[in-house]
Amino acid sequence: MSYQVLARKWRPRNFAEMAGQQHVLRALINALDQQRLHQAYLFTGTRGVGKTTIARILAKALNCETGVSSEPCGKCSACLEIDEGRFIDLIEVDAASRTKVEDTRELLDNVQYTPTRGRYKVYLIDEVHMLSTHSFNALLKTLEEPPPHVKFLLATTDPQKLPATILSRCLQFNLKRMTVDLIESQLAKVLDEEGITYQPVALKYLAHAADGSMRDALSLLDQAIAYGEGALDADEIAAMLGLVSREPLYQIVEALIEENAEAMLAVVARLDEMAADPMVVLDDLISLFQQLALLQWAADVSEQGVDDKERLLSFTSSLSAEDIQLYYQIALLGKRDLPLSPSYRRGLEMILLRMLAFRPVSGVAPKGELPAQGKKANIAQNKKTEVSSGGQTNAVSHQATAKSAESGEQSWKHIFDQLQLKGMVTELAANCEIKKWQENHLVLTLAKQHAQLYKKEFEKRLADALSKHLGRTIQLSIEVGELVSETPAGEVARLAAEKQQAVVSEIQEDRFVQELKDKFGAEVQMETVRPLDA
Repeated sequence: MSYQVLARKWRPRNFAEMAGQQHVLRALINALDQQRLHQAYLFTGTRGVGKTTIARILAKALNCETGVSSEPCGKCSACLEIDEGRFIDLIEVDAASRTKVEDTRELLDNVQYTPTRGRYKVYLIDEVHMLSTHSFNALLKTLEEPPPHVKFLLATTDPQKLPATILSRCLQFNLKRMTVDLIESQLAKVLDEEGITYQPVALKYLAHAADGSMRDALSLLDQAIAYGEGALDADEIAAMLGLVSREPLYQIVEALIEENAEAMLAVVARLDEMAADPMVVLDDLISLFQQLALLQWAADVSEQGVDDKERLLSFTSSLSAEDIQLYYQIALLGKRDLPLSPSYRRGLEMILLRMLAFRPVSGVAPKGELPAQGKKANIAQNKKTEVSSGGQTNAVSHQATAKSAESGEQSWKHIFDQLQLKGMVTELAANCEIKKWQENHLVLTLAKQHAQLYKKEFEKRLADALSKHLGRTIQLSIEVGELVSETPAGEVARLAAEKQQAVVSEIQEDRFVQELKDKFGAEVQMETVRPLDA
């Protein structure tokens, strides 16, 4: 027996087998059970969501030999012939190939005759929007006064092209795109029934690639089974679909955080060796930045079903909302401009370098340097420390830092400014305070709300930087808990808020602004006021 493709083999035979589209099925089931039948039904929606499948099941329900109901028997000659595509009273028409008015008139000439075998003569017109204006006019007359034994089932992917006169004479059902979870579960069901082994991640790849179409998903599944020689391996499916694994994308984000152009270009070189499509890389980066933005603004909603949650949360702590929005926009515009580049690889490199070049100055700079105002505040505080310690020139001597956590608070801010940290270690250190410092053992407290920043690797890198800076081996321990003083990151945020408030006050008290308000009724949009060096 010849092989039957999965999309045909697993096409639903009744409403109960349908995946999704419950809003449509409920209306049709109730109408059939209550014998409230309309003369014309219009099914709209993107490809592969079940338009013609529902239409065929409806035709079966209308002509089943056991009677009109929402549960056709599936065993009588009418049901079997409709399933096999040879029922004489189900006339299927592809409007894309029969657009002329002569074709429509020839089709409608037989409307007046009663069905040969079934209860109803059913006309299933697919892609009905492709009919010509004259064809619609010919169809309209029949839709206005159809014979009682005729039902019209129309399907289209573009209902906007249908005349209003046609739309007004049909019951319209809009079929939705299939969700990724729904497609994934249906593919799992098919593979379990077929006895084929698979990795769940492979199904997720296929479900995303199907883009809301169950038919596309089953066609891709056929291809995947052949590609994997009867088994679905996630890496093989990713290669088949031309997907980029998440790890290189994460490495690009880490390089952005650390402002490490060399590391970023190295990732691009590896992607080029893997023959990854730069357009796909940009698509995946856009999706990643969108996911990071959602995690920042609506964590409770976006964390559901998120892979690598802890890693993504660490990125959101290291990138400001402005950074993520900027990267998203650059990637989006870069995708538009990429075809104009002489080389796709060079174009991708320039897009990523553009992200580095235009990154705004963040509150805690990647190289451990505080903004100018923060530095001035530290210098002033260090001078106070020098005076209080009897005019010593070394404000952060070993004796001063070892005395108690109170002097250590000031020392930590100064040390943090001098460590020249990079990347996410900077963020970790910036959100800590000294809990205890005894000789060469330093205990830091990390703010609870930034607990996701902690990693053993980052703790070790921070300990190495401290040891190098102080000239002796430092044993470092980091604990998550409540803070009792201001961290370097907290100081930067406070200084920025104070500066913002000062600018707002200056605008509010400006004489020229007051004159504009008095004379012209002008209003200052305070949310747009920013310091010039923000």
